[in-house]
Amino acid sequence: MVKFRNILVVIDPTREEQAALSRAAYICQKEENAKLKLFLSVYDFSFEMTTMLSLEEREAMRSSVIAQQTAWLDELAAPYRNQGLLIDTKVIWHNRPFESIIQETLDYGHDLVVKGTHHHPKLQAVIFTPTDWHLLRKCPEPLLLVKSQDWPEKGTILAAINATAEDDEHLALNDKITHEALDLAKMINAQVSLVNAYPSTPMTIALELPDFNPVEYSDAIKERHQQMLREHGEKHGIPLERQHVIEGLAEDVIPQVAQELNAELVVLGTVGRTGLSAALIGNTAEHLIDSLNCDLLALKPHDYVSPLSQ
Repeated sequence: MVKFRNILVVIDPTREEQAALSRAAYICQKEENAKLKLFLSVYDFSFEMTTMLSLEEREAMRSSVIAQQTAWLDELAAPYRNQGLLIDTKVIWHNRPFESIIQETLDYGHDLVVKGTHHHPKLQAVIFTPTDWHLLRKCPEPLLLVKSQDWPEKGTILAAINATAEDDEHLALNDKITHEALDLAKMINAQVSLVNAYPSTPMTIALELPDFNPVEYSDAIKERHQQMLREHGEKHGIPLERQHVIEGLAEDVIPQVAQELNAELVVLGTVGRTGLSAALIGNTAEHLIDSLNCDLLALKPHDYVSPLSQ
């Protein structure tokens, strides 16, 4: 069973409610010998650009800000420390939060990153890529993006699977997603359901081939996805009634099924696409952030190496 023993909790200084801390503390209470680190990356551009202050004065101001924020993190940690949880705090001065989060994960062996998330305005998301998106692409460890709802007892964890994957990397990632979902379900007394989206029939084929039967084609595609998901479900002991094969795009199907099942968590894989392909294509996980009303746990393939570690 997967154990999260060294959890990095990303604190949001702009929000009063720290959903990530609440969720991480809940997980920590379920684990043995687990510890949390409350992490905050701060930066003030004006401190760096002013010519009125000497280097020593700027360093003193940075140190003052870090000390103030560290005291605030200790206040946040106090109620949980009183419950017996092991909690460290750390504030660093860095102008790219996602880089500082990933570097902290790499340097100190954190096995789970927990961060609160909320709606990203579409225009802003296009022009200024949110920290969440960067973490989905580049964070090497499991990333739990938390919304504000609870994890009820006997709830549902939805594992999103690419059932017809044939390459070893995606097959291994399917197994990893399902194992993580089952381990978490055991930890929090939930059940696991599987979801797999399959593509609609391309209209261009029907137009180009007069004898083409789109209904038969669609039925054949659906049957293949059902068969492959059934085999995956049998492998992991997930019954047929908790397997969902739905036509459509994954970024539409997964939130739909999650809402129908009132899932508390969706677990999926993200391949960490970066550069131009990420800008043009994106990852399913990125499109899901705003659509899901529940938490999202994003996993990388076993051999994934973050570009920040290279």
